[in-house]
Amino acid sequence: MDKVVCDGYTLCYADRGEGEAVVLLHGFCGSSAYWEPLVPLLSGSLRCIVPDLRGHGSSDAPLGAYSIEQMADDVLKLLDELNVEKATMLGHSMGGYVTLSFAQRYTSRLNGFGLIHSTGYADDEAGKEKRLKAVSTIQTEGMTAFIDGLIPGLFAPGTAKSRPELIQKAKEIGYLTPPQGAAGAALAMRERPDRRDVISASALPVLLVAGEHDGIAPPEKVFSSDRPNITKATIKGAGHMSMMETPEELAGIVRSFLKES
Repeated sequence: MDKVVCDGYTLCYADRGEGEAVVLLHGFCGSSAYWEPLVPLLSGSLRCIVPDLRGHGSSDAPLGAYSIEQMADDVLKLLDELNVEKATMLGHSMGGYVTLSFAQRYTSRLNGFGLIHSTGYADDEAGKEKRLKAVSTIQTEGMTAFIDGLIPGLFAPGTAKSRPELIQKAKEIGYLTPPQGAAGAALAMRERPDRRDVISASALPVLLVAGEHDGIAPPEKVFSSDRPNITKATIKGAGHMSMMETPEELAGIVRSFLKES
């Protein structure tokens, strides 16, 4: 992977293909590796820029709480370093929260944006308490125990039996997350504001993708707005991880969105 320095911290990324730039942002306790099944399906005609977000993968993981705004600013600095004036940004789960922060503050740098199994809603009180419990589990039981409890619920029911290799791959990616990075990101998600208005007010093309069996970001939370510039897609059979579960279908949705937008 290549590297850039953002505010003294190293951000690692992959840069694949040529053409219109598409930035793919992974979810919590993931990394650019989440997108490995998808990138080859897109990079024949698109430039895929795929970073490890702050605290994840091979990027630096500073101590302390992060903010979604910091993570979005990291991506902005990456685009500046790569001399990418405009891109389409697609964020999975936590990466969607980063995408919304970026879209709210740096609209002129985007051709469009999308949420992949993500939402504009803020955490409710139960969700905020769940973030604190995650931090506690990470600190007291370690990343292996935390990831073993987290990952199976991200996939559609039955995947553990029908495609156990996907569960194992996602776990292996998660095990590599530095514990301080996971804790910092959990606190960032806890404090993020409601950004449904970014989706509903944007004049940019917006893509919203939901999984039929997503227990983390169900379709009713993904589809928070209904305007002519918004493209909605529900992937049958997918849970929260369509980039791994159904990459061909997700790639088709992305290609169609970019062609029409």
